[in-house]
Amino acid sequence: MSYSGVAAAMCLLVAVGTVRGQDSPETDRPSATPCADTDAYSEFDFWLGSWTVHLANGTEVGKNVINKEKGGYAVVERWTSSRGNTGVSLNYYHPEANEWVQHWVGGDGSLITIRGGMNSGSMILEGTIHYVGRDQTNALRGTWTPLDDGRVRQYFEESTDGGATWTEWFEGFYTRMVATESR
Repeated sequence: MSYSGVAAAMCLLVAVGTVRGQDSPETDRPSATPCADTDAYSEFDFWLGSWTVHLANGTEVGKNVINKEKGGYAVVERWTSSRGNTGVSLNYYHPEANEWVQHWVGGDGSLITIRGGMNSGSMILEGTIHYVGRDQTNALRGTWTPLDDGRVRQYFEESTDGGATWTEWFEGFYTRMVATESR
C-alpha cells in the first residue's frame, strides 16, 4: 500500500473509531491528526490568517482569510476583492506526489490548478489558469514569500505561449488584520 493509502486508511480509522469496537489504551490509538506529525503539512502555515491585500503602490485590492481545516489537511482561502468579486481555493499537501496542490474557483469564471512546493523560503506553484468565459487556458505560476516585516508577498505570472515568456498577472502584499477589541 502506498504512503497516501496508509494515511487515508489511518484517517478512516480515526473517523469511525476503533477497529471492531475494541477499546484500546490512549497510547495505542493513531493520532487524531496524523498530518500534524509531518512537517510538510505545515509548510504553507505562514499564509494562514486574516489579511488585507495591497498592491505595491499601497492601493487596497481586497481581503483574504486563510484557515486550516479538515484536521489540518486543507488550507482554505476565501477571497473578497474591493470590487466585490470573490473566490475560494483549496490547498493541500499530496504526500505521494511530495507536492502542494491548489485548486482555485473565482467568481469571475477563473479556474486555477497549480502544483509545487517550498523553494528557497517561498511556496512556488505552477500549472494552469482557465478562463471559462473565453474558453482559454494559459500557464500560470504563483509565488508566496513570507517577508521579514510579517507580510506575505503573492506574485503570479502568466504565459500565453506555453511558458516561453511570462508577464506579471498579479502582485499583492498581505498585511495581517488587527483584531478589534470588545468593549
